[in-house]
Amino acid sequence: MALKIRMTRGGAKKRPFYSIVVTDSRNPRDGRFIEKVGTYNPMLDRGHKERVMLKNERIEHWLKMGATPSDRVARFLGDAGLRPKPEIRETPKKSAPRAKAQERAKSAEGGAEAAAGAAAPAAETAPQA
Repeated sequence: MALKIRMTRGGAKKRPFYSIVVTDSRNPRDGRFIEKVGTYNPMLDRGHKERVMLKNERIEHWLKMGATPSDRVARFLGDAGLRPKPEIRETPKKSAPRAKAQERAKSAEGGAEAAAGAAAPAAETAPQA
């Protein structure tokens, strides 16, 4: 049985509230779970102490049992000091603009600088009345 520590959604429409649970990875997001180990309320300010509530001892127990946290829960655990913070992933090279688009951006940037450079001396040499 592959255990996951992930969030299940609760709350009303447009008012999300998440429970952090330990569940089998095959169960649906809001389906059956083994144990509730915390809560997350995104409606509260980032500095609010009740935004993320975790049961540290139980989470440590489930991590020792082989449960793997989801990406968001791993960030919460990193903030709480229960495990190292996950590294921030770089943007993949696949999503970078292609060569022609990069050339157009460079030429537009160079053209904008030339236009700004040409406009500045013209303003300085204009006669004042």
